[in-house]
Amino acid sequence: MCATCGCDTDDAVKYLMPGEVASAHHHHDHHHDHHHHDHDHHHSHDHTVIDLERDILTKNNLMAERNRGYLEAKNILTINLVSSPGSGKTTLLEKTIKLLKDEIPIMVIEGDQQTTNDADRINATGAKVMQVNTGKGCHLDADMVQHAMKHLQPKENSILFIENVGNLVCPSMFDLGETKRVVIMSTTEGEDKPIKYPTMFETSDICVINKTDLLPYLDFDLEKAKEYALRVNHHLTFFEVSATKESGLDAWVAWLKHELAHVTITPHTH
Repeated sequence: MCATCGCDTDDAVKYLMPGEVASAHHHHDHHHDHHHHDHDHHHSHDHTVIDLERDILTKNNLMAERNRGYLEAKNILTINLVSSPGSGKTTLLEKTIKLLKDEIPIMVIEGDQQTTNDADRINATGAKVMQVNTGKGCHLDADMVQHAMKHLQPKENSILFIENVGNLVCPSMFDLGETKRVVIMSTTEGEDKPIKYPTMFETSDICVINKTDLLPYLDFDLEKAKEYALRVNHHLTFFEVSATKESGLDAWVAWLKHELAHVTITPHTH
């Protein structure tokens, strides 16, 4: 049980190659605990949860450091793509692979609670991909990434994309050992996303604003969205793109090439 968010990843994680089907049936044990509603009990419970959360994050960060060392030694640019569901992460990834695959080896770790749908889409681009189904878990962690990397065996001087589970809360707390964290928000979401979910934007290096082709049809203030994001994290760099229309991708791809040539991996602070 993940104390940071309440998700259960103990036995539910599956590692799948494209085409494999994850069973939708899991055996769940239901435990009903009887609590005594007194001050001492709640005080003790609060300390237990805090201690457990610290333990989980400490173990994750140690594994993230191992990942970081491995990736840095092989000069692998590792991009952790985070966003809410439906922002266009997979489409952006498909188009990015299309533009880069003839120049740079690219591998992908796909994170979802169930199905291999996104991994199948990435597999169709020709990139090697590993699907991680987290079951009831709402984020990837450094241990999951390490297991997936053992299957993928990423090449030196390559790019590893990690498409995290669609969630703007829990993934922000888990360092995976990535080089850069890229948060994607779309114009179909509110421009106040950065101030509603500040930790994700605070811990990200890049903000991609996707679906710009829809701006004429939406009540979305692009400059206000950037202002809110910079209020949370004044170090953010922005890319404005339409992944479906393939506009604005040149600058994004140029940035990726530059970062691969200058890989410097530093841990994220949460």
